[in-house]
Amino acid sequence: MKDAFDKTLKAKWKKNKSLVPFVLPAIVFGVLFSYLPMVGLLIAFKDNINFIRYDNPIQAFLAADWTVKHFQKIFSDPEILKYIANTLIISVLKIVILFPLPVVLAVMITEAQNRGFSKATQMAVFLPHFLSWVVITGIFKSILALDGPVNRLFGTEIFWFGEDKLFRWLVVFMSGWKEIGYSSIVYVSAILAIDPNLYEAAKLDGAGKFRQIWSITIPSILPTIITMLIIRVGYLMDAGFDQIYTMISSTTRNSGEIIGTYVYRISLGENAGQYGLSTAVGLFNGVVALLLILITNKIAKKATGTGIY
Repeated sequence: MKDAFDKTLKAKWKKNKSLVPFVLPAIVFGVLFSYLPMVGLLIAFKDNINFIRYDNPIQAFLAADWTVKHFQKIFSDPEILKYIANTLIISVLKIVILFPLPVVLAVMITEAQNRGFSKATQMAVFLPHFLSWVVITGIFKSILALDGPVNRLFGTEIFWFGEDKLFRWLVVFMSGWKEIGYSSIVYVSAILAIDPNLYEAAKLDGAGKFRQIWSITIPSILPTIITMLIIRVGYLMDAGFDQIYTMISSTTRNSGEIIGTYVYRISLGENAGQYGLSTAVGLFNGVVALLLILITNKIAKKATGTGIY
């Protein structure tokens, strides 16, 4: 059996060795920027590393005591548990409300009879993705200001960015406004790859437009939908650091602080220096994300026969 394996390996090497120079840069990049930095995860198991006291960071690391108290704090500190809950709530809201919308938008774009209108719509909905969250938050803060056009139109005086109970819904709305158009690209491509003969056959059988969408379009792009859903679930513990960091304030921290902004705050922000705890929270976040991908992929393969591997 070993000889057969060696022959297969040699055959594959002989067949694909010309592709190695093209793959090598990606491997080197992955090792340098993805795997080597993972050594820093050991900081999560060290107590109070003082990088200022020592000239050499390695000396500071070796001088610190080993501990698991950071992980104990994650599961016992009510503040951290609240931030984990905020992260999950915002992520679930984004998945439930926003995930189906790019599919609907892609179907609408591909079904539009006027090609010029379709192209113009695509350009309009794709553009917000290329704006930074700093710009977008600034735009919405101007629109939703106390004396802004929205409050003037409805005759209200709502401090939209300062209302704790509105903050999560505002996060979901702004995220959808920015990303729905760009997220629909992959579905548009999948729809355009469907065999047109299927639609012609459906028309001959008397199927209307909605029946064609339900019986041909959706089943045909279902593998793509499942793959994107699995990837999205993997980011369940990432509710959008860039967005929330630009939006959050002291009045909305109770419902808006997430794991990402908390880690930044205790490592580099206003409470900087808690490197062990911030690394432990980040490691916990990554492990949960990995487990979510594995579980979701397994469920998807059993239910639909489709997964990412």
